Amino acid sequence: MRKWDWTEVKVLRLRHLWATGLPTAEIGQRLGVSKNAVLGKAHRLGLAPRPSPLPPSADVPRAAARAPAEARR
Repeated sequence: MRKWDWTEVKVLRLRHLWATGLPTAEIGQRLGVSKNAVLGKAHRLGLAPRPSPLPPSADVPRAAARAPAEARR
């Protein structure tokens, strides 16, 4: 068995750890897989999306943050 194989036990542990809100890197360490493997499997399983760890910028809306090319010259 390859270390990246998703056994039923690993999937159950992933679901449990995901529900507890642990960071994806921590889940990966506990399961012996990479953070990206955790994210990919969670997506394929249809698990609820995680909130972004980055705080929203209160002073500049996203669309306004990107100035047109002409304005940057």
